[in-house]
Amino acid sequence: MNLKTLQATISACFLLAALTGLSAAERKPNIIFILADDLGYAELGSYGQKKIRTPHLDRLAKQGMSFTRNYSGNAVCAPSRCVLITGKHPGHAFIRNNGEVKPEGQRPIPDSEQTIAEGLRKYGYATGAFGKWGLGGPGTEGDPIYQGFDRFFGYNCQRHAHSYYPSYLWSNKVRVTLNNKPPVPGHASLPKGSNPKDPRSYDVFKGKDYAPDRINEQALKFIRANKDKPFFLYYPTVIPHVALHVPDEELKPYLDLGWKDPPFTRDGGYGYTPHFTPRAAYAAMITRMDKYIGRILGLIDELGLADDTIVIFTSDNGTTHLKQEVDYNFFNSVGKLRGLKGSLYEGGVRVPLIVRWPGKIKAGSSSDFVTGFEDWIPTLLELAGHKGEEDEGLDGISIAPTLRGKKQPGREFLYREFSGYGGQQALWLGKWKGIRQRLLRDKKKPVKEKLRIQLYDLEKDPSESEDVASKNPEVVARIRKLLEQEHTPSKFFPIKPID
Repeated sequence: MNLKTLQATISACFLLAALTGLSAAERKPNIIFILADDLGYAELGSYGQKKIRTPHLDRLAKQGMSFTRNYSGNAVCAPSRCVLITGKHPGHAFIRNNGEVKPEGQRPIPDSEQTIAEGLRKYGYATGAFGKWGLGGPGTEGDPIYQGFDRFFGYNCQRHAHSYYPSYLWSNKVRVTLNNKPPVPGHASLPKGSNPKDPRSYDVFKGKDYAPDRINEQALKFIRANKDKPFFLYYPTVIPHVALHVPDEELKPYLDLGWKDPPFTRDGGYGYTPHFTPRAAYAAMITRMDKYIGRILGLIDELGLADDTIVIFTSDNGTTHLKQEVDYNFFNSVGKLRGLKGSLYEGGVRVPLIVRWPGKIKAGSSSDFVTGFEDWIPTLLELAGHKGEEDEGLDGISIAPTLRGKKQPGREFLYREFSGYGGQQALWLGKWKGIRQRLLRDKKKPVKEKLRIQLYDLEKDPSESEDVASKNPEVVARIRKLLEQEHTPSKFFPIKPID
């Protein structure tokens, strides 16, 4: 029997629990899961960033545990979020690449998929999502309101989320109009005849009603409305995904630093909207996100809920590869890692992870345990007191022992595949990582050559600079077997050489 059919059966139990009340010791922890959009591994101060200010997240790291080998669900938005929401790695997940479905939204996850929100709602949690969804258009079976969330406010469609000054957002099933007339497009060029050296030429890409402000307001309202019962707040912020849209008051402190900051003019019509000072804008957007998180943490403190709340922060994939808009070299966005968004090399999928739970997770601690997005359903259910009850069909493992400071056996392996950006497969096996690239390119290349596995020893070579496959054939053979084992063909996201 799946989670959805069980919900009606156990609703009376929830009512009884609500009527009898729970003691402080019995209270289930609140859960706040914050997901940044395209934030690189080294773009937080606590992960080595020197130029971008993230004081609230740096303080969160001092109060909790930071992970050094945490992997997003995939290398781009929708498939990464699908792994998080459904607990299945990309070889089994329903969504394995981005893809828009007209008139609005992405391909919907089906009703048969069991989501993290459904699992927690079953155990009495109020559930809310605030930000960018990307797993099913309005009114489809993938709509967050039909996937276990009591409350949704934000962007349903990823393309719509390319603008921070849109004409509307979604509040459950209702369109809420924003005061942006006209809305600022996510993709546009400078007006014809404008001077790219004049900062006023870029004013056309400034709006009045900044959508992330509205989203943060609704997230805070959700916390206040549910302060007396356990809640799950999923906060997939759109920041720092381009376009480079940020209010001027956030931008000014970075302009005062005097960076050499050549304008992004969108010459040739490629990319998002132009910005006169793209480096300052990108840094300011991340600092703005940090302030929103600070407001959430401040409200938790104000309501006396900090000790009863698990706060998780991570990112859906690495830094964008659009260098003219986001100068990842200037910011050292992924440190020494290889690859960026869209790649299964480390820089595309190794992302920050900070987890705080006062009194339960040691402050200022760190872990090199290999963890991935598929781990969060079993982990959160165990932390909520329901170990192993919904693990069937999931690919993740619970990392609750590691969070509690206990020694935990390393996972057998971590698997990723991605039908985009040429077609890729990767598998982590202890210190080893095997990766295949360009599976869907080079049509004249023999399949055998396409299936060649690169091998890296991440302990010695985290930058993936030396392929040691020829020196370790037995490791390559083990990885090849697991790559074959973990991939199931997908009708919508085929990778023909391995299907």
